[in-house]
Amino acid sequence: MKQSVAAWVRPEILAIGAYHVADATGYIKLDAMENPYRLPGSLAAELGRRLAEVAINRYPDPSGAGLKDELKRAFGIPDSAAVLLGNGSDEIITLISQAVARPGASVVAPEPSFVMYRMNALFSGLDYVGVPLKADFSLDLPAMLAAIAEHRPAVVYLAYPNNPTGNRFARSDVEAILDAAPGLVVIDEAYQAFADDSFMSLAGSVDKLLVMRTLSKLGLAGIRLGYAAGSAAWIAELDKLRPPYNVNVLTLAAARFALEQRAVFDGQAETLRSERAKLADALADFAGVTVFPSEANFVTARVPDAPALFDALKQRKILIKTLHGSHPLLAHCLRFTVGTPDENSAVLAVLNDYFGL
Repeated sequence: MKQSVAAWVRPEILAIGAYHVADATGYIKLDAMENPYRLPGSLAAELGRRLAEVAINRYPDPSGAGLKDELKRAFGIPDSAAVLLGNGSDEIITLISQAVARPGASVVAPEPSFVMYRMNALFSGLDYVGVPLKADFSLDLPAMLAAIAEHRPAVVYLAYPNNPTGNRFARSDVEAILDAAPGLVVIDEAYQAFADDSFMSLAGSVDKLLVMRTLSKLGLAGIRLGYAAGSAAWIAELDKLRPPYNVNVLTLAAARFALEQRAVFDGQAETLRSERAKLADALADFAGVTVFPSEANFVTARVPDAPALFDALKQRKILIKTLHGSHPLLAHCLRFTVGTPDENSAVLAVLNDYFGL
């Protein structure tokens, strides 16, 4: 049976492992950049009532049942921009890859960055060109421009802020790449709720710009809703590839309800920004720890021995993300999702013991 599979599956797929998600049962879960706050009880009850009214025996409205317009109003998406809904932003990346996949086509992205840019290029048979960031995780603009000039990529991905490093690239560097790129430029603003800048105001007016976001980091990771805003021409082509019922009726109803409660999620984001600053300052006080600037809902730090500290936290039932070994620039780096004040205090208590303070 195994031989039969190997005879038909593409060699590049056989050569990789599946995306790994750690079992977090029983742990303080700070490894996946999730909002740690659940809905307040009264809102959870109201959401339950809303969902109970949904006609789950019917297929969803393929056009999003008005949710696109509600997203535009809630997040300042320009009237000139068209909107695409996805089953998380992962699906939108898949649609982009499928749309441009042709022999010799390439994708350019800085590295390290979101792994699904590279993975989806592989899945769709695109050439992937990763351009290393500088040691401080800023863009190497000359190298990016050289790669664009050489490879003429169909797509350039820029996470703004970047995952897994947390920093936001200089806007002028992103603008230079946008000017130079011959194809689509996707600015991934998954962490925009925690950042100080956005390119959304240009969506729809710059033909080759696509701004991609998700509701996951805002506190709705479980409903899997991503969206992209851009020119009507690009959105129309991507929409041809979208499965007609890709966003289910429960997700549509939950997203609409959440937008009505936007102030609650904005308040949580503001709390997490404050906690991020406290966590970063506390981490920086430990000997040998380098904390990198973050405009996301996590803090990335380089420590003297990442595997040992990761294990020490895990033994105390705290799960974070180890980046060590994933890219040379991330040697001995750990990524700490910003949790509640109590969760962050639990992390720091382990570090106090580990560093002998």
